[in-house]
Amino acid sequence: MCTTAYSGSLTAEQFLFYEIRIVSKLYIQGISADDAASKIREDNLFQYPTERQISRMTRACYRRLDALNNQMLVKEVSSSPTEIAKQINLYAIMRYNRLVWDFMIQVIGEKFRTQDFSFERKDLNAFFSRLQAQNDSIAGWSDNTINKIKSVLVRCLVETGYLDHFKSTILNPVFLCEELEQGIRENDDTEVLPAFNCFR
Repeated sequence: MCTTAYSGSLTAEQFLFYEIRIVSKLYIQGISADDAASKIREDNLFQYPTERQISRMTRACYRRLDALNNQMLVKEVSSSPTEIAKQINLYAIMRYNRLVWDFMIQVIGEKFRTQDFSFERKDLNAFFSRLQAQNDSIAGWSDNTINKIKSVLVRCLVETGYLDHFKSTILNPVFLCEELEQGIRENDDTEVLPAFNCFR
């Protein structure tokens, strides 16, 4: 369950799949986030044009891996085939970021539940209007911040195969990988299963 406060950190942190693959290998070895950032900087593992973002993105990946709260899933992120690891990364983002948690359950899970595979800008707009009405801090976010977050949410859906591309208006019926389903059940997070089109 994601109990954190709503945060706009997604504007900077994005999907970070390439980064979390690298970071998870260091995380498994018990290396601290600061030491991991130093190693990533020294060996240029992220291949960033400047070093400015390395520490921040490394820490973001560590927080997501912490949020998974499941060593098996951390291991799968580091070594599973891309498709499986990307699904687990999405779940890690959900557990770390309440906004993504709510979006995936309330919008995507609900669409799968009702077999409504359309996905349009109005779905994102309605979701944010609802959040702004319910939450004062989100009500104070600028249009620019909200638009950036919308675009990151769509990128997450493209990266994980829910959408074929940015302009898609049809949701693909994704298949939840066994490894992630097991981790979700171990974490007692069964309410997220519909977000992965799983109703068993």
